[in-house]
Amino acid sequence: MTVITAVAVRRSFLLLAIAWLTLIGGCARMPSTGVTALKPATFSELEGYLLAHQADVDQFRVRGPFMVTTHNDYELRLSASERIAADLYLAAPADKAPLVILLHGHGNSKADHAYQAMHLATWGMHSLALQLPNNGPWIRNGRTLARIVDLIQRRPEMLDSRIDAKKIILVGHSFGGASVAVALAVGAAAAGGILLDPATADKGLPGFSRKVDKPVLVLGADEEVSSARGRGSFYRYIRNGIAEISIRGAAHEDAQFALETGTESAATEEQQITFVSALTAAAFSLAATGRFDYAWASFGDTTKNERFINPRKK
Repeated sequence: MTVITAVAVRRSFLLLAIAWLTLIGGCARMPSTGVTALKPATFSELEGYLLAHQADVDQFRVRGPFMVTTHNDYELRLSASERIAADLYLAAPADKAPLVILLHGHGNSKADHAYQAMHLATWGMHSLALQLPNNGPWIRNGRTLARIVDLIQRRPEMLDSRIDAKKIILVGHSFGGASVAVALAVGAAAAGGILLDPATADKGLPGFSRKVDKPVLVLGADEEVSSARGRGSFYRYIRNGIAEISIRGAAHEDAQFALETGTESAATEEQQITFVSALTAAAFSLAATGRFDYAWASFGDTTKNERFINPRKK
């Protein structure tokens, strides 16, 4: 695996991401569970502590207890002629820990998930933000994603020896969510998938969705604010083991975290932080238990006050 020197713009972006993590870590409501006071030395210690206390999605709004090392623009060698660009975020603990792989949607890039990836790593889960063709075809991207997962599952040391190859979690935003569903359908060696306001325009997706046999959680935007194309098909066609919940007032763009909001975007900092907290709870739940029950329980009080809405599962 070859490391390509990051350009100045990427370095600046990383510094900005770190600054935002520090700012949000200091300003957001502190966790009620005392994780920051615990100062765990390993992911296993953090895992044991969280599972022994009441699940609370809000504790994941702030950065976790671990430092993170970032490696930009790694080249993953799928074959002699195929190279995949990715950014790798490694949590500090020395023990083995899960790997979360994030895939962007249409017109976006791995940079749009830099904050999410870094946030996950502060909670002890190594993260890899991929760069695949951002205008599709999304079924082909899904097959490529499955090959990447299988490569890492066979040779996790190519990224880092601390990666637990039995706990690889796939995350996709928008059309990237469709690619995650395809990857799971064709047998990617992953624990399951988290779909961030997924979308699809491919008539072939139902055929793939019916073959998904791993746990899937759809974290959606508020469909009264923005409606992702074909989002309902994921819950409709995945036969079982799927849950879905939406964030009140959130827009489609809130399901990523590009750090920049403009006049043409409906994204807000508050909703993006809500998305990243729900994503972290879901990734931890799947990594620790192989299911989304912990994450679902963590949404409990927020569904009562209607911050999370329209929960359903089968």
